Amino acid sequence: MEQIFQFDQSAFFAINHGWQNDFFDWLMPWWREKTTWIPLYVLLLALVWFRKSRRFFLCFVIGIGLTVGISDTVSSKVIKPSVERLRPCRTPDVQDRVTVRVNCGPGYSFPSSHATNHFAIGVFVMLALWSLLGPWRWLLPLWAGSISVGQVYVGVHFPIDITAGMLIGSAIGAGVAFGLKNVCKQMSGSVSENIEA
Repeated sequence: MEQIFQFDQSAFFAINHGWQNDFFDWLMPWWREKTTWIPLYVLLLALVWFRKSRRFFLCFVIGIGLTVGISDTVSSKVIKPSVERLRPCRTPDVQDRVTVRVNCGPGYSFPSSHATNHFAIGVFVMLALWSLLGPWRWLLPLWAGSISVGQVYVGVHFPIDITAGMLIGSAIGAGVAFGLKNVCKQMSGSVSENIEA
């Protein structure tokens, strides 16, 4: 475990210090903000509204709500209070060397809720709209990954935190997508209008 934590810290500083440049200093604090992506969410909802049935739209919205609710609860309310890992910007043996580019925040670090929530949303949308999005669907995990790495760059999470968030969020997103498939099938009465997972 000691070697894992040493590697985690080395990887953290490789990103937090090694990637430093003026462009990332401007981009990453904005990129990782939840409100930045409201236009994307509106665009996705509009796409589903105009390209799918109203029943599918309802099922999709329910799926998004379940995905976010489950992922945020699991990461913030269940795991973080149990593990109680400090953020890098609050960890005594490294905090003096951390370049903090946003407000450090009072919460714990493991797992990253940003990573958990964005991977959950990304994987759910990718699976739910598989054929509708076509090759664009593969941008969703990259999008979630870039936001997660941004959390390391700004100094509020270790790489292990975002890796755990990626795995947990992806599992939740896939689970909700597959779990809703049968429910949406019953709601729509048409295989072509199912959640596509």
